[in-house]
Amino acid sequence: MYQKCILLRSFAVQTTFKDDMEDFLSNNVVVKNSRSNSLINRPLIFRVLGILLHLEGMMFLVCLSVSLLYGESSWQSFAYSALLTMGAAFVLQFLGKGGENTVSRRDGYCIVAFSWLLFTLFGMLPMLISGEIPRVTDAFFETMSGFTTTGATILDDIESLSHGMLFWRSFIQWIGGLGIVFFTVAFLPIFGLGNQVLFSAEATGVNHDKIHPKISVMAKWLWTIYLLLTASCFGLLLVGGMDPFDAICHAFTTAATGGYSTKQDSIAYWDSPFIEYVEAVFMVLAGINFSIYFKCLKGQFSHFLRNDEVKFYLATVVVVTVVCALSLRFYNHYGVEEAVRKAFFQVASIFTSCGYATDDYCTWMPFTWLLMIYLMLAGGCTGSTCGGIKSMRVLIILQNMRNEFHRLIHPRAVLPVKINHQAVSTATLSTVSTFALCYLGILFVGWFSLMVMGVGFIEAFGVVVSSLGNIGPGLGQFGPAYSWNALPEMGKWLCSFLMLIGRLELFGILLMFVPSFWHKR
Repeated sequence: MYQKCILLRSFAVQTTFKDDMEDFLSNNVVVKNSRSNSLINRPLIFRVLGILLHLEGMMFLVCLSVSLLYGESSWQSFAYSALLTMGAAFVLQFLGKGGENTVSRRDGYCIVAFSWLLFTLFGMLPMLISGEIPRVTDAFFETMSGFTTTGATILDDIESLSHGMLFWRSFIQWIGGLGIVFFTVAFLPIFGLGNQVLFSAEATGVNHDKIHPKISVMAKWLWTIYLLLTASCFGLLLVGGMDPFDAICHAFTTAATGGYSTKQDSIAYWDSPFIEYVEAVFMVLAGINFSIYFKCLKGQFSHFLRNDEVKFYLATVVVVTVVCALSLRFYNHYGVEEAVRKAFFQVASIFTSCGYATDDYCTWMPFTWLLMIYLMLAGGCTGSTCGGIKSMRVLIILQNMRNEFHRLIHPRAVLPVKINHQAVSTATLSTVSTFALCYLGILFVGWFSLMVMGVGFIEAFGVVVSSLGNIGPGLGQFGPAYSWNALPEMGKWLCSFLMLIGRLELFGILLMFVPSFWHKR
């Protein structure tokens, strides 16, 4: 069994106490024996957040270099943003002096929640300072959509942005793909904060998949896989005729299943079957549990062929693609190759929550919309960069439903749910069911709220499903052919919140609103 251990997708490791102590003591950290009565270790949280903001400041400098390379004045907005961000980072680190170095579970949840919010707040500064997105609501929405790899945009003229800003939009999706805290794992031991609790807080899911006892080593392996996917996609896009800038931006957002494009028409701009097939294949690859790739690199290829979630995921891609291709062939009168290509691309994009588009599926036969909605809800594999409920949870729910029907016939039969030949525990079944119910409950509340704001029935449903699943395109007037600029202002804030809780798989953010989290031991 596998869990999504990096956000879109995160990889938490259930290390032993001995492993944690070795990792902790290897950094020569002096741990205080006493802790204040406060439930939350505020100095430690401030210090970690300060470290994370320093890294975001360095990210601004990368984009500043891109702007200088193209001779654009937007470099100044990145320079000012870097100064402000690093200034805030120094203040947070100053406030964090003298704090205890142990990270509790509550501290981990606070760090993860506030780091995503701070990265978004400071990440929108270049857009505001440059005036390329002048309104705070729009800039926050665009940045949150980027970091959470949702890919929904309020922009109606993407090509008008500077190269530096286009690169920033793609870069934040690439960082958000593996998770902000996970991105920092290689740096945290330097500061003596290499604690597994942070990753457990950022990574929720079905079950832990231990690929290495030390988090720092695991992070290097998974980042290596991520880089290999990105580099391979980049190389093939160059072969397909993209220029280097567009190729690197699209490689970033494809590996992250983010969906931000440098063109208003998305991938359809190039009108290239080769590019469409490359993108579709890499979207599907990015939707597979990264730990499977790790085992393949170790020569354990049987894990790929025998993994129940991967088989279910790939079978879904094939079946829905065939159905949609037949519909396009006989109802929309597409050619055979074009029908297969358009169907495969849209299915891969929606199922992996990438959000690219080469065709408007809202013009397809209505029954295919239901298939797209299922793909939006289900999502790719755990341990990938995808959003949604995840195929593993869907598979567990389906098997549990099947067993309930069998129990009606054989009341005394013992019918465990099995994934990869291992029985799923009762606790896991309960967690999966709770997650699914919470997911649908939040979806309904968000749907109702948007309709109260004046958004149409179908459009409100599509927007909420897309935001919560980090998909990008919705339905109707917020489908793949349109931007989300027409949303009411409060609707954009609501969708930004849905993107965040969807990216952190609900509980990591919702826990912040539980009073006992702050007041009870």
